[in-house]
Amino acid sequence: MTAPLLSVRDLTKTFPTRSGMFSRNKLAVHAVDGVSFDIGQGQTLGVVGESGCGKSTTGRCILRLIEPSGGSVVFDGKDVLALDAKGQQALRRDMQIIFQDPFASLNPRMTVGAIVAEAMTIHGLGADAADRRARVATLLARVGLKPEHMGRYPHEFSGGQRQRIGIARALAVEPKLIVCDEAVSALDVSVQAQVLNLLKDLQDELGLAYMFIAHDLSVVENVSDRIAVMYLGRVVEIADAADLYARPQHPYTEALLSAIPIPEPGRRKTRRKLEGEMPNPITPPGGCHFHTRCPIRKLPLCATERPEMKPCSAGHMVACHLRG
Repeated sequence: MTAPLLSVRDLTKTFPTRSGMFSRNKLAVHAVDGVSFDIGQGQTLGVVGESGCGKSTTGRCILRLIEPSGGSVVFDGKDVLALDAKGQQALRRDMQIIFQDPFASLNPRMTVGAIVAEAMTIHGLGADAADRRARVATLLARVGLKPEHMGRYPHEFSGGQRQRIGIARALAVEPKLIVCDEAVSALDVSVQAQVLNLLKDLQDELGLAYMFIAHDLSVVENVSDRIAVMYLGRVVEIADAADLYARPQHPYTEALLSAIPIPEPGRRKTRRKLEGEMPNPITPPGGCHFHTRCPIRKLPLCATERPEMKPCSAGHMVACHLRG
């Protein structure tokens, strides 16, 4: 069996905080709480959940843009968390990120050509400046822009075009894995579809692996091989995309699916409705974090014991006392 390109085990991240501006009580936000998953070469893992569930923090911990509190991250056989500064810089070439905000993620004082070529210069790619310029022109054409756009500045482009520049910047160092951190959530629906199609085409052409982070299950449906559903720092269900959409097991996944608008609502099978708000991550509920909103909870079991991930079918895992 081929080893996964990325293997994450029991990843955790806590942020220290206080209960008030002048309080001495030290508390912690449990942003990521024991997350585990694998991503194979050329595959896409969709990571989905409400805002504040820890999905973006997970992606940034994997890249070590944020230092994890615990767990292990192995990328292409390398222990990511054990790398020194030199090793991390080398890793940056293989692991890139596309940020959510196409407006804030590009330096307004740099031309598009300089933005895309910057990483090439850092990693010593290209024989000289002319070669790098030729590479930038090729990259811009590949993402649907024109080579003559190199001399323009980010404010001269639309949101969708800016995100294409961000994609070209990520591709500039020929990575193996790209973390797409809500990469289409700031775009109009029609532009979202265009960018998703572009990412899929690039994956087919270059053999890229994606960790595709989103808050909407409908966005990741057609681009993901597998999907991990996160709630309050934990993965509650992970499965092949087709299996998860056809046979969701966790009540939270069912609730997320029921929120997807469809043309003929009467044809949808009955799904769970999500009630209430996500609890405070500083003081999360005991046991199953979802039990305070769960329509099928069984007390006191769900409030006192943390459910472990268990298989319910081949490749389909769920963390629920009452399912699986």
